[in-house]
Amino acid sequence: MPKLIIPSRFSGLEKIREFVGKIARKAGLNDSEVYGVQLAVDEACSNIIEHAYGGEGMGKIKCSCEVDNKTLTIVLQDFGQPFEPEKVPKLEKDVPLEQIKPRGAGIYLMKNMMDEVTFEFSEETGNKLTLVKKITEE
Repeated sequence: MPKLIIPSRFSGLEKIREFVGKIARKAGLNDSEVYGVQLAVDEACSNIIEHAYGGEGMGKIKCSCEVDNKTLTIVLQDFGQPFEPEKVPKLEKDVPLEQIKPRGAGIYLMKNMMDEVTFEFSEETGNKLTLVKKITEE
């Protein structure tokens, strides 16, 4: 299972985007799907830096990927503040774009780009975000 560990810095996000993009392409995802996976991972890592660690350079982000014949699974782990998704306000979708509050948009985006999004927390593993993209044959 390929893994990458980076410092929690915005400058490291390009490295994670390239890492997951390469694996997603090898898994057989098309360009649009690869972009969606990269966007979801980028948003998740930005949230880890900003919210879990409270700023840059406060910890590390571990990214691991697994591909089987039907799915690409990406796991992001950090040891920042525990993430409680139920406390994030739901995104208001039926309002003009300029009135949308930024809180909750990242989770909405991840759930729309990926087929499954799950969050877990434990003292041993910290925050663990699992993103799953189904691989469809064209």
